[in-house]
Amino acid sequence: MIVAFSVSPMGEGESVAPAVARAVRVVRESGLPNRTDAMFTTVEGEWDEVMDVLRRAVEAAGQGASRVSLTLKADIRDGVTDGLTSKVEAVEQELARGE
Repeated sequence: MIVAFSVSPMGEGESVAPAVARAVRVVRESGLPNRTDAMFTTVEGEWDEVMDVLRRAVEAAGQGASRVSLTLKADIRDGVTDGLTSKVEAVEQELARGE
């Protein structure tokens, strides 16, 4: 499964970078394949391991906050591994065809 998520504490001021960094650190230390961009962090693995990482990332981002916002999108597909890379490669191949 691949999960893209965005987590942010609410009521913590203008910059959420420290909170987001705490969440991303949890994901990166998990050892699961992951990517972070300007809007989402994406992580790939089995259901239980991804959900555990997600729970810990939300807890880390929410340290000191009374409320946390979480946006989540999941691609749940049995038997697929390395979807984090292969899905992007498929799009790049289509772009390279120039059609």
